[in-house]
Amino acid sequence: MNPWTSGYVADIGYTFGYYTELNPQRVPFALLAAGIAPPSISSACELGFGQGLSINLHASASGVNWWGTDFNPAQAGFAQELSAASQANCSLFDQSFEDFSERADLPEFDFIGLHGIWSWISDANRAVIVDFIAKRLKVGGVLYISYNTLPGWAAFAPMRHLMTEHVEILGAEGRGIVSRIDGAIDFAEKFLATNPLFLRANPLVGERLTKLKEQNRHYLAHEYFNRDWHPMHFATLAEWLSPAKVQYACSANFLDGIDAVNLTAEQQAFLVEIPDPMFQQTVRDFMVNQQFRRDYWVKGARRLTSYEQAKALRAQQVVMVNPRDDIALKVTGSLGEATLNEPIYKPVLDTLEGHKLLSLGEIESQLSGQVNFAQLVQAITVLMGAGHVVSVQPSQAAAVAKPTSARLNAYLQEKSKGTGDLSYLASPVTGGGVPVSRFGQLFLLAYSQGKKTPEDWAKEAWELLASQGQRLIKEEKTLETPEENLQELTQQAKEFHDKRLPILKALGLAN
Repeated sequence: MNPWTSGYVADIGYTFGYYTELNPQRVPFALLAAGIAPPSISSACELGFGQGLSINLHASASGVNWWGTDFNPAQAGFAQELSAASQANCSLFDQSFEDFSERADLPEFDFIGLHGIWSWISDANRAVIVDFIAKRLKVGGVLYISYNTLPGWAAFAPMRHLMTEHVEILGAEGRGIVSRIDGAIDFAEKFLATNPLFLRANPLVGERLTKLKEQNRHYLAHEYFNRDWHPMHFATLAEWLSPAKVQYACSANFLDGIDAVNLTAEQQAFLVEIPDPMFQQTVRDFMVNQQFRRDYWVKGARRLTSYEQAKALRAQQVVMVNPRDDIALKVTGSLGEATLNEPIYKPVLDTLEGHKLLSLGEIESQLSGQVNFAQLVQAITVLMGAGHVVSVQPSQAAAVAKPTSARLNAYLQEKSKGTGDLSYLASPVTGGGVPVSRFGQLFLLAYSQGKKTPEDWAKEAWELLASQGQRLIKEEKTLETPEENLQELTQQAKEFHDKRLPILKALGLAN
């Protein structure tokens, strides 16, 4: 294996994912809800940015000055290509963490993010990252870090080890990593079919292997088949981060913090009796069998008075990003599916209908006598966690981001003519990414070029697909005739016109 990879899979590209937790615009609401003063974020850094979609969406959709590195030159090159298209304030490199940390031109950062990096690197690289955070994160600044967690991975970790051993020992190097992964999964299935005592002691392992088999092989290569793979307890991570002087603030996954959908009444009562908040997190992870944590940490957290907290929360603006009719009053937590309280959630959703940009204070005023402020804050938290509502950045920042996000979106839409890999666009309203499918991007492109009707958008999309010999798949069946394909595209275009286009207009992606 090449020394520069440090044991990390480099012969296959990472997926083109977008991770909203890396959006600094989410930070103020999360910290305010936890009673902590949020910083003003003007400089940010992402370590291990993969293909660079998240960092470029966040740089182009805000006025934040972004820096980042990813050791894989192919991925860094693509990320730089996106940055050049947007002309946003974004400096991207293909350096190792150690080389990047030694750069003399780095500023201090208000926000540093690592998504899924921590679990797949060596202890030496972890030490470099902690030192980087200690030196480069400003006082009051926020660290976002996500990682595979124990105890949730305790049962499957031996199976992961068995499969990586198969790849190394029995997998032929020349077959490529995807073929070797398929071979390892096939081997694991045959092994479990012998009904080993390990399976009888860990009956959920078979179910997890089945789910793993269904996942994208590019994702699996990076998530499971690196040399280093170290799930860890929350307390172990806290010990690692202690030299950087950061304190745990809250979960970046908003639903994780809602006890009612994750813990039984007995569990909630048990946790209340634990005086140490850090030990509470450790115990809580056992209660929900946590597999993956997404957390915000703060360097020098400053607690707000209840008056300061309420005042700042009332000023927070939000927008609904899903069609009102598509939002069911249900969410899923560790306890399974939970039904939301209709007398609270229905009025909140009705107020946000039409995708208006409203502050919590404005919503509170409109719902006076129906929903109190504490109920409103929890409702917005849950709706954010479910992906129905997002934070809105100040109008001045949105104005600054409008030209850079428009340039990046034009580039991504041009890319969508040939691929469906890049399924997000940048919103100057939210400061982050918005999911838009390949066909949605093609419809939006036709709309922006003056095509008036969904029928026109569908015709334009079909001509493009047909020129590449491509066909649509519906209900696992390929549509063969031009008439079938055009009919399906027209139906999708009409739905896009009725449901998605009004949202994209509200988010600054269309006029």
